[in-house]
Amino acid sequence: MEASRSAVRALLFGNFAIGTGVMIVPGMLGDLADGLGVSVASAGQLIALAAFVTCVGAPLAAAFTSRVDRRVLLAGALLLYTAGHAACALAPGYGSLAVLRAVTVVSAAVFTPQAAATVALLVPPAQRSSAVASIFVGWSVASVLGMPIGHLIGAHAGWRWGFGAAALLAAVASAWVARTIPGGLTVPPLSGAAWRAVFGNRLLVGVLAVTLMSAAGQFTMFAYVAPALDAATHASPEAVSALLALFGAFGVVGNTWMARHVGRLGADRAVSASLAAIVTGVGFAMLVVLVLAAPRVGASAAAVAWLLWPLLFAASLAWGLGCFAMNSAQQGRVAAIAPSLASASIALNTSCMYGGQAAGAALGGAAIGAFGLGALPFAAAVLLGATWALSSRLRVAHP
Repeated sequence: MEASRSAVRALLFGNFAIGTGVMIVPGMLGDLADGLGVSVASAGQLIALAAFVTCVGAPLAAAFTSRVDRRVLLAGALLLYTAGHAACALAPGYGSLAVLRAVTVVSAAVFTPQAAATVALLVPPAQRSSAVASIFVGWSVASVLGMPIGHLIGAHAGWRWGFGAAALLAAVASAWVARTIPGGLTVPPLSGAAWRAVFGNRLLVGVLAVTLMSAAGQFTMFAYVAPALDAATHASPEAVSALLALFGAFGVVGNTWMARHVGRLGADRAVSASLAAIVTGVGFAMLVVLVLAAPRVGASAAAVAWLLWPLLFAASLAWGLGCFAMNSAQQGRVAAIAPSLASASIALNTSCMYGGQAAGAALGGAAIGAFGLGALPFAAAVLLGATWALSSRLRVAHP
């Protein structure tokens, strides 16, 4: 029993290392752009590229790695993550960094979903749900700390040290996983029939489209939130990092509350409530843009300063509460449609989430190039409004 607990803790820390490596880039995006001599929009395409690779890689990993020893697969994925981030820290330019980043995040496509599949083999059936949920705490913590850590490191030491820190975390995680995961474990492969059944279920495809569109709408803003906050507030790196950490903390609160109450609410209502919170947060961000434009029509700088931080706090509160809760509710919704297809449909839901992130980062970059950072919340609002409209038309029967 103690051995299985140690393995679960190792996988939790592995998810923390993976999540930090993903989230650190948006946090230091402005410093990356300055250091590489490219625009913020161009630097943001590193996020789009990483999300696209993870989107494609997650279902492929599920399909082709089932017979690989879990200890070898998971420790090896983290070792690749270590080497990849170390190489990113030494990248001479934007092109080489993009290639190295794409190779590095293959590890994320492998580790997180396969860690969830592996932990189910390590604990008794009655403990599987809680064990799977517990290892995702690592990602939740990374979501809270990754961006502010990246912002602080980028501002004070440079973006190369941010990648170096991610490499160090991954190295520790790889050693821990190699030490605690027993050898000889494999998982049952997903059949071609399961994948065909998923794509043949129209309701399931519609719900997966909600995941894709929600992620796209959010990452239209989220990928560029650190440089947008820098430009809006002209505050210290510590102040901006604190606001990013606050957003993440609200996300953990929302996710925890949703995990406890989604059964009572039903996943359809839970998703609607989460989307309502997200759209409200984006609405406050739109007000921030309008307030920043107020001096052009005669408003005083003092009035702008008085309104700015309360609006940013309100945006962080509403968006944070809905953001991670949305993911939890959607997982429940997907699983409820066809429980027998859950292993395939949840893997595809994860893929849609990353695909949406890639599309959103690309769209946000295009919006910045055409209209500037102030266009981001308006572009996000259009996508999220369409997502809400689609989601409200879908009704999933719940047990």
